[in-house]
Amino acid sequence: MNKKILIVAAHPDDEILGCGGTVARMVREGYEAYTLILGEGITSRDEVRNRAKRDAEICELRKQIYKATKIIGVKDVFIYDFPDNRFDTVPLLDIVKVVEKVKSEIQPDIIFTHYEHDLNIDHQITYQAVITATRPMVHESVNTIYSFEVLSSTEWKYPQNYSPNVFVDISDTLDLKIRAMTEYTSELCQYPHPRSIEGIKMKAQLRAMEAGFEFAEAFMLIRNLI
Repeated sequence: MNKKILIVAAHPDDEILGCGGTVARMVREGYEAYTLILGEGITSRDEVRNRAKRDAEICELRKQIYKATKIIGVKDVFIYDFPDNRFDTVPLLDIVKVVEKVKSEIQPDIIFTHYEHDLNIDHQITYQAVITATRPMVHESVNTIYSFEVLSSTEWKYPQNYSPNVFVDISDTLDLKIRAMTEYTSELCQYPHPRSIEGIKMKAQLRAMEAGFEFAEAFMLIRNLI
């Protein structure tokens, strides 16, 4: 049986920015990959709430999710609508139960999720929900958890304390990560914003220099049960 990966992300595009190249590589190596996106990911940008406009934008963003995740080889996507940049207004238990529900259905061996001290509050709470939902008890399927970094969130936290200890060579899959990210037309920015094509390449080169690769993604290993 193939090992299974579950990406648990707060917002659309976090899954590509955080681990898109690595997951694409692992799919090529025979893993099954799934994605859970917890938040609708867009309404915090509205100055004035316009339901029709909001619903149309969310619908378009969901189309982008499916296109982007298909490019990196994700088998299925689970999308929820917790409020953008307002996860702290939702009981943590509600988010935990969603993670538990999807986890129970997929039975993943590996989870990729956010870094616990990101600038973005939704990222912080997603991490907390994952750790709560995967307590290492008997019959727990998840034995490995990685935290990823997200451009324009992780590096903007001060003081910076993201210290990766796992580096994955994505020299052969960086192109898929970039192709996937270009599907997020509403999320991609122009350089010198970190969440740009140039920013993605530069980060991959920076992490690669730390590991002796050409292009890399870097993670913090949170748990590994052997």
